[in-house]
Amino acid sequence: MKFCPECGSKLSSKVIDGASRVICENSDCGFVHWNNPTPVVAALVKFNDKYIIAQNALWPKGVFSGITGYLEQGETPEHAVVREVKEELNLEGKIHRFLGHFDFKEKNQLIIAYEIHATGQLQINHELAEIKQLSAKELLEYDFHPLYITEGIIKVWGK
Repeated sequence: MKFCPECGSKLSSKVIDGASRVICENSDCGFVHWNNPTPVVAALVKFNDKYIIAQNALWPKGVFSGITGYLEQGETPEHAVVREVKEELNLEGKIHRFLGHFDFKEKNQLIIAYEIHATGQLQINHELAEIKQLSAKELLEYDFHPLYITEGIIKVWGK
């Protein structure tokens, strides 16, 4: 951004609370771009005694993760994760357990992860290029590189 989204004035940088922030140069405006992380939900989906990992259609070939998606306005993480499982896999999901929240610095995202137990007729939507169904042992041994964030989620899940 070069111009303030509030008043249209020029933006510059200033250290606030120990970090460099983009601020509006108009002293009457007071706009600060805090660059807060975006909340994203992640589901480790158990379906028919296997765990589903997916390759997003926009990702490089061979890169797999859990089912992920952004929270929508007014939505709780619990609702969002069940909605994403329905949208991307056509499965009815139920939260089995909360796995934790994880800082994904490269994308400035806060990942809120759950284990979901799902039922129904599996059918992937256009957002996914491919899925794999793994046993618990295969999931623990799977190389999620370069998605270290998924490796962290699986480590917590496996404890």
